[in-house]
Amino acid sequence: MSENKPPYVNQYAVVDDGVELGSGTKVWHFSHVQSGSKIGNNVILGQNVNVGNNVTIGNFVKIQNNVSVYEGVTLEDYVFCGPSMVFTNIIDPRSKYPQVGAKYYLKTLVKEGASLGANSTIVCGNTIGRFAFVGAGSVVTKDIPDFALVVGNPARIIGWMSEAGVRLKFDENGEAFCEKSGKKYKFENDIVKEVE
Repeated sequence: MSENKPPYVNQYAVVDDGVELGSGTKVWHFSHVQSGSKIGNNVILGQNVNVGNNVTIGNFVKIQNNVSVYEGVTLEDYVFCGPSMVFTNIIDPRSKYPQVGAKYYLKTLVKEGASLGANSTIVCGNTIGRFAFVGAGSVVTKDIPDFALVVGNPARIIGWMSEAGVRLKFDENGEAFCEKSGKKYKFENDIVKEVE
């Protein structure tokens, strides 16, 4: 896509004043982007997406229908948010004792290339590692390492994924190769790293 392509905002979407929309970004029907948010290039916000105040979203992010990205959440480049997945930003909400304002929000960071499956829930205050893969319906209650495949409630590691989204199979030396990306990986000390 051209770097100079203007963003597209559907006639039924609302983008508040003070929002930065990057080149080629698309905001679809019934979505709302609130003030102070910075959205990178070539981002797709599906139908009925809400982006809270002061949220930062990187380049080439895809947010599917019915997702709310609340203040305190940061999405790095190439993050995928599946349909109806959920972020939170307060750990102990009470309607009778409202906690309004950024000082109450726990930060959530979703690192480059991570995929968050449909209907998954990311409890605030956690970091999702690079190219991690959160299975549909999973509930994340703690940090997820790079390349981890997690499922369940609470989410637990059941395997490892390549940058390209292929499940890795490690040999007796703890090494794996992804044919889709052409990259090599090493499993050591309970973590996975790319091999140069």
